[in-house]
Amino acid sequence: MPEDVFIAINGDALHAKSKIYIGRALARKGAGDLDEYQLWASLALELLGKAALARKHPSLVVDPTHWQSMFVAAGINVTTDVKTITAKTLFERLAHFVPRFDKTIQKFCLGIAERRNAELHSADLPFMTMRLDAWEARYWHACDTILGQMGSSLEQWLGAADAAAPRQLLDEAAKALEAAVKLRVLAAKEQFEALKNAERERLAAEANLREPEHQSGLFKGSYDETWTERCPACNCRAFMTGEQTGEDISEERDEHAIWEIVDREFAGEEFRCPTCDLSLVGSDEIAASGLDTLHEDRQEREMEYEPDYGND
Repeated sequence: MPEDVFIAINGDALHAKSKIYIGRALARKGAGDLDEYQLWASLALELLGKAALARKHPSLVVDPTHWQSMFVAAGINVTTDVKTITAKTLFERLAHFVPRFDKTIQKFCLGIAERRNAELHSADLPFMTMRLDAWEARYWHACDTILGQMGSSLEQWLGAADAAAPRQLLDEAAKALEAAVKLRVLAAKEQFEALKNAERERLAAEANLREPEHQSGLFKGSYDETWTERCPACNCRAFMTGEQTGEDISEERDEHAIWEIVDREFAGEEFRCPTCDLSLVGSDEIAASGLDTLHEDRQEREMEYEPDYGND
């Protein structure tokens, strides 16, 4: 990684600027200006996200179609007109870089960025129509998720005193989500247990015949992998899907062949049970149900190689 990267895409500089902007946001909230609170908060969120990527490598935040910016990311300062990625690209990249930054958080962040663009570049007043309770808790959750990947926290980003209210809001939102998910699981369980024994056994037998590769129609989104899980409500075979977050490759060989052992890791995004219709969307709901959001598997792939010629 270049040591003397241009300040516009320097991770520490982006992080520092995000702290300034979130300070302005909280000041506007304190003054009762909730529209401007959301405006500054949206700017702070985008800067924080870019800081997280830039700390990994500055090339992750520059426009890949602008070669001058790519040079700057490599430490070759050929221009001061550095072009960075759009908010949509930023949040897509964070979804691959931050394991808990799932599609639910990604969709929320893109929504607040789109409202900010409409606020700044049109006569529309999108922030005025947004109630505080419709976005604030999810906003702090998104920030906390990014900060966790950076080895930081709301307390460090905001200062302990300023973080007290957001942290309390997050705790309350987490408790509310957990309670809602437990009630959802309980309702599905009671509905399943109300069936006659013969019907439950028939449904369980049918569930055992279902295979992950045939379940793509269950889910709203498109993901890297689908795997089986035991449903927390009816205890039948159910399915989870998610994005790949890691891969570790090792090599094995004997006198006949060479092959790779690939250990893959996935983060769960959606859970569906075809038997009792239990549905969980996002890593927070999945975790609140007691299911593990992470999944690992192992694949073996035989390596293809060309024989050496002229070495007889």
